[in-house]
Amino acid sequence: MRRVLDRSAANGAQVVWFKRDLRVDDHHALLEASRRGPCICLYVYEPDVIAGDDYDAAHLTFVNESLVALRSALETLGGQLTIQTGRMPDVLEQLHRTVGIAHLWSHEETGNATTYARDRRVTAWTKEAGVQWTQIPCNGVVRRLQTRDGWSRQWHERMHSAVAPRPTSIESVAGLACAPIRGPTGFGLEVGKRETTQIGGLESAEDTLASFLRERGVNYKRDLSSPGPAWTSCSRLSPYLAWGNLSMRQVLHATRARVEVLGDEPGSVAGAPRSWLPSLRSFEQRLRWHCHFIQKLEDEPSIEFYNMNRAYDGLREDRFDELKFAAWKAGQTGFPMVDACMRALTQSGWINFRMRAMLVSFASYHLWLHWRPTALHLARLFVDYEPGIHYSQVQMQSGVTGINTVRIYSPIKQVIDQDPEGEFIRQHCPELALVPSAYLSRPEEMPAPVQAAAGCVIGRDYPQPIVDHLTAYRAARQQMYAVKGSKQARLNAKNVYHKHGSRRQPLRQRASS
Repeated sequence: MRRVLDRSAANGAQVVWFKRDLRVDDHHALLEASRRGPCICLYVYEPDVIAGDDYDAAHLTFVNESLVALRSALETLGGQLTIQTGRMPDVLEQLHRTVGIAHLWSHEETGNATTYARDRRVTAWTKEAGVQWTQIPCNGVVRRLQTRDGWSRQWHERMHSAVAPRPTSIESVAGLACAPIRGPTGFGLEVGKRETTQIGGLESAEDTLASFLRERGVNYKRDLSSPGPAWTSCSRLSPYLAWGNLSMRQVLHATRARVEVLGDEPGSVAGAPRSWLPSLRSFEQRLRWHCHFIQKLEDEPSIEFYNMNRAYDGLREDRFDELKFAAWKAGQTGFPMVDACMRALTQSGWINFRMRAMLVSFASYHLWLHWRPTALHLARLFVDYEPGIHYSQVQMQSGVTGINTVRIYSPIKQVIDQDPEGEFIRQHCPELALVPSAYLSRPEEMPAPVQAAAGCVIGRDYPQPIVDHLTAYRAARQQMYAVKGSKQARLNAKNVYHKHGSRRQPLRQRASS
């Protein structure tokens, strides 16, 4: 039976503000609030967040699916999900006047500029209203980090700490107005025609994690770079982590438990393929990378908008080609791997990491497009859009950090290396279905009779390459290294590394080793 608090209660309620943590397990904010008194479990549709240029109907659909699951889970504990629509902290002010807020609880969030400004407003409101706001870390990102030295140790300590249990019960507050779950059209969002988008919610998240650790992940290390095999061999957990259906700690603990079952040596469990342990160790490493990249945005929020290394300012900004941008977005560049990956991403909301890097690399180097517009387009496509990872990675793949290797992916070589038989390309670029494999990396080189036999006339059925690969590659490389070799870029790179560089040992130890 649900226990409820009458609205006239003098001490007020514990408000648990759900954001990108839509779960009841390993939710320290919910657990602590439930121990202290009656709770309002609050989710707020924020119009200024939803109207952002990085937000998409697919994000809201995933959130709504997660809210349905969250509401059900809370009800089994005696709680209820209160959904509101409005600007923060206006929603909190109204609740405070209606019920009284004794304490506001949430997890820390490293979001975009809109949510960062929102959190600053909420901070100001809580101080003025005399309401304590406790924000609890939910991953390995360290707020107000002074130095990257020792960060790996802090991440390890947090992620290997115990998973918080779900509350045994939640006492609710009665009589609160609750808005319905609102679909994308209710906010003026255009709903795309996606075919295989993952479904949000705890059950889907747990099923995905279990299938990866017990079946799909066996060849993860081998398959993670190729877009076809990666579709099933990769964990596919990224949207569940991005929107908080699972915590990073839960995933790491489950992975470690699976490693222990398999044993310390490959083949120690009868019938277990020897590829399991290398795959899971590789996966564990990427879980750490997840937080490493989010930490960059936490430490320097401006990298959502500006080059990490300001010596690269002006490199691409004044020469943005809208026609090339449109072709890239539509998957009509004339480079089959680029086009297949963009079309697959547009249809499903997901593509594997290497192909994400290739899409950014091609836009930044071959098409010489500034990373900010391309980042926003990809943010809307990625159902697993995580601002911290996204902007750090886009800058890295665009070569403007100054501390990473300038990596210009060859879209031709990627066909040969990652899809040699063309299965992925033929699936997503059906106009190339009958093109012989020998020509799939460069279909424009097909002789006219071969084009006719394949039913794919270049320039009519499939576009000519939008740029010449070798010419574009050489021009991009020359321009990038001209900046990279400058005194200012080298000086800035030292500062960027000191602030953001990955290191397991303190900087002073690395310098002396």
